[in-house]
Amino acid sequence: MTFVKGLRCRECGRPYPAEALHACEWCFGPLEVVYDYEAVASVMSKEYIAAGPSTLWRYAPLLPADAEGAIDLGAGFTPLIRADRLAAELGLSELWIKNDGLQPTGSFKDRVVSVALTVASKLGSKVAACASTGNLANSVAAHAAWAGMKSVVFVPADVEPAKLTATSVYGGTLVAVQGGYDDVNRLCAEIVGEHPDWAVVNVNMRAYYSEGSKTLAFEVAEQLGWKAPDHVVVPIGSGSQLTKIHKGFEELGKVGLVDSPVEVRVSGAQPAGCAPVANAFSEGSDRIRPVRPATVAKSLAIGDPADGVYAVDVVRKTGGSIAAVTDEEIVEAIGLLARTEGIFTETAGGVTIGTLVKLAAEGVIRADERVVCYVTGTGLKTVDALSSLRPTVTIPPTLEAFNQAVEVE
Repeated sequence: MTFVKGLRCRECGRPYPAEALHACEWCFGPLEVVYDYEAVASVMSKEYIAAGPSTLWRYAPLLPADAEGAIDLGAGFTPLIRADRLAAELGLSELWIKNDGLQPTGSFKDRVVSVALTVASKLGSKVAACASTGNLANSVAAHAAWAGMKSVVFVPADVEPAKLTATSVYGGTLVAVQGGYDDVNRLCAEIVGEHPDWAVVNVNMRAYYSEGSKTLAFEVAEQLGWKAPDHVVVPIGSGSQLTKIHKGFEELGKVGLVDSPVEVRVSGAQPAGCAPVANAFSEGSDRIRPVRPATVAKSLAIGDPADGVYAVDVVRKTGGSIAAVTDEEIVEAIGLLARTEGIFTETAGGVTIGTLVKLAAEGVIRADERVVCYVTGTGLKTVDALSSLRPTVTIPPTLEAFNQAVEVE
């Protein structure tokens, strides 16, 4: 059973059927999924969810496809870890880390791909494709292999080697493009015109794909005992994840699973080497000026973010902030999270933790707030960023050498 009423333009509000559409033919605005929330509320209780699978499909009534027949590698319901040691360092009273590095392919992209390809399969698509900075390519290739679909994924040629390997292993077609992500994305938009029957998850399936990110809000609320946090910190690439997490919390209020109105402050995190959304926010502008990315956080290196203006709007109306952190701050934040909480995050997570540090120091994140920080990928994907790390000491295999080199308290 699906509770989707159709699609709607986010700009002019024009309605569309629930098909493989992504842009309004009148104003070219992006489309989003519309639900019958009254019908959802009639079936989606806490008991209904608890009886469901331990994956994102436990929230199927608020997703654009039914759980039956879902393309499901087990994405979702990752740990929400109370980070008391990190909180103490930052002067916060209650801090939680949502660790999506423990997804099947090591990043939150498994959420959006599971949803997008489930819808695509129901619409009859046989080829799964995407424009990616690496993580999405990993996930599309894996889910397509599981579903018996062909995959053709496109990435910038300078993507981290680990991500290239973690895509190629699934046997699909991996196309390395001589250009940045924005070049790759433009190419994929043209390919959709040539191959309208392909499911390019972040182009013609984008309206459905982005809905998977809402489950990051659903899970946090459930894991907190059906309470919304006071403040969340979310990394920004395209801006879609941030806007959908906000939408997810609002939807929980609409269907009566959390107290309404839901008042969650939303803050965003970008690398300084690719910060068009943070720039617009700090300038008080409603216009996102594209930039040429130059950052170690390649998974966030989107110079012309599709949902950037919507992300700025969410942050402003919820009373949050958007900050940018340098590559040095990113690497430092990766180490900070690892040594305080035992979580090894990729560079995108370093951006989020670095922003958390900055906003806490500025007082934007208040000491008395319940804060959730989203870490969206495993550090094993971006080990090159930490190439300066070496063994503490190197010794010959003798006890004498160890005693001389290492002081044990």
